[in-house]
Amino acid sequence: MPRAVVAGASGFIGAAMCEALVADGYDVVRIGRREAVSWHDPARIAEVVEGADVVVNFAGKSVNCRYTDPNRDEILSSRVQTTAALRTAIAAAARPPRVWINSSTATIYAHAMDRPHTEDGSIGEGFSVDVARNWEQEFFAGDLPGTRRVALRMAIVLGDGPATKLLLTLARLGLGGPQHDGPWFPHRRYRGIGSDPSGPDVGPPVHRTRGRQKFSWIHLDDVIRAIRFLIDRDDLEGPVNLSSPHPSDNAELMRTLRRTVGMPVGLPSWRWMLEPAMWLLRTEPELILKSRWVLPGVLTDAGFEFSHPDLGEAVNGIVARDDQAPRTAS
Repeated sequence: MPRAVVAGASGFIGAAMCEALVADGYDVVRIGRREAVSWHDPARIAEVVEGADVVVNFAGKSVNCRYTDPNRDEILSSRVQTTAALRTAIAAAARPPRVWINSSTATIYAHAMDRPHTEDGSIGEGFSVDVARNWEQEFFAGDLPGTRRVALRMAIVLGDGPATKLLLTLARLGLGGPQHDGPWFPHRRYRGIGSDPSGPDVGPPVHRTRGRQKFSWIHLDDVIRAIRFLIDRDDLEGPVNLSSPHPSDNAELMRTLRRTVGMPVGLPSWRWMLEPAMWLLRTEPELILKSRWVLPGVLTDAGFEFSHPDLGEAVNGIVARDDQAPRTAS
């Protein structure tokens, strides 16, 4: 059996990827804090990477949290250090994997309202962008002649994950109106990070989007299908956008969510309302206020076909699947 090494396998994307690779006939080895292979055991990591066919890495602390200094440091280090550990193991392997696919994020692109970003789009600035830049710099560092490398610049993934749950919760509570950016008290949570921090030291940045900020997304099923596609395509490498070819905007997104969960009312929210609400939810307004307008240029040019290209169909399927899921008795 060919071997696939999956890091960050405990998350909802990593778990789905493991199931898919097992179904494809791979012997799957998992690396993680609670897996058989630990990040604290570089010798064991080198052992499982040696002779593997595929390495896929999703490791990293969730960004669905408050950007306190400890969380900021962990968000960055959990991505860069795990990627460095894999690169060290692959560089030392006598029989390195033929392909290494590493998670990244479409948040690397600048806030955009005038045009979408494909893989050659302009890079943004600030904390989230710096995390992505440092992550990809570590991933593409050095020479790995026997291993093809692909960085997955993923848009917000819709499925049984934290982003979808947060959005559906807002809609069910009657807070599913458009979210408007606006002024707020200065803070430093969004300042740059890493060896070459970018952006202003004090924020937050304010963009007068009036609830029309772009929302780029991708269904979990298409994430798995795209990774399978990239594993098989030896001619594709470098950054690859994982996003639906039909991005939405915030107003359309919230209207779709309200319709799907049967909530006729959706109160609009301004930043001065979102800041305390997101503090209570222990997350950041940036996740819904930044305009992410991303198109899958490489995948589209390569002939990849999305199974869930339309937002309404994708959300309906996710909610229906959740409603049919068995409930644990309390």
